[in-house]
Amino acid sequence: MQLQSMPAPVPCAVFVTLAFILAGVAQTWWFKSPRSARFAIPLDGGRTFRGRPLLGPNKTWKGFVVMVPATAFAFLALALLAPAVPALDRGLWPLSPPGFALLGIIAATGFMVGELPNSLIKRQLGIAAGGAPRGRGVRGLAFVMDRLDSLLGMLAAISLVVPTGWKLWALVLGVGPAIHWLFSVALYLLGVKSRAA
Repeated sequence: MQLQSMPAPVPCAVFVTLAFILAGVAQTWWFKSPRSARFAIPLDGGRTFRGRPLLGPNKTWKGFVVMVPATAFAFLALALLAPAVPALDRGLWPLSPPGFALLGIIAATGFMVGELPNSLIKRQLGIAAGGAPRGRGVRGLAFVMDRLDSLLGMLAAISLVVPTGWKLWALVLGVGPAIHWLFSVALYLLGVKSRAA
């Protein structure tokens, strides 16, 4: 699926951002559903390193269960709607609808996997799952990394199969953290997360 032609960065950034907003809404609904509890199985299987959890109890399969198919569906739906919006349609990657669905799977997997190194580092530093480090500077850095890690993972993943370019990265990383934070606040207000930060 590797493509050579560089797409238009603004339409692609809008497309990816809208797709993840739709998938984020689905994930928020899923996390609030009692049915999601059966998938609250830690990704690390309870394993430890140096006497500390690898990822902790908040990194579970329930995120993957909905985020990957929801993002694939969002990519597919937006690709099918794109011809009705000429400015969007002309600048996207030249993929078939199933190609966009596959790109959604790759993007969501990168998004979810992108959070894991950050969680591993925080657990090894003794920061509890869902907790924040002490100290203003470190707390600020952790806040920024919590917003960027998944976006960096997503962009890296899709860059393996479609051209992205630095402008697309800059646009997504420019607006994505604010949207990611708003979803964190929504999950906190719904009682799914213990803190909004």
